[in-house]
Order: sequence, then structure tokens, then C-alpha cells
Amino acid sequence: MDTYSFLRELADSWVLLMLFAFFVGAAAWAFRPGARGMHDEAARVPFRHDDPDGEA
Repeated sequence: MDTYSFLRELADSWVLLMLFAFFVGAAAWAFRPGARGMHDEAARVPFRHDDPDGEA
């Protein structure tokens, strides 16, 4: 078996499976219940004003 065929077979099976597992893990990490406060804080960033006058 030449190198190209081996790498192609590897990418089509195991690497695809590992990337799918990484995606599922990243989605689970983002949507975990403990991240709610961090996401709420990030959602309020555009509405924060550092200067009390409201001038840019």
C-alpha cells in the first residue's frame, strides 16, 4: 500500500471520527450549564459604557 492510499484511508475513517468527537466535545463545553454566566456577561459587552457622559 502506498503512502497516499494509507493516508487517504486514515483520513476517511479515524481522523473524521476524531474531528467529529472534537466537535461534539466543543459544543458540549459551550452549552454546559456552568457557562451561562460567562455567556451572559459576553452578551452585555456592547451595552457597557466606560465614560459616564456617553461620549466616544
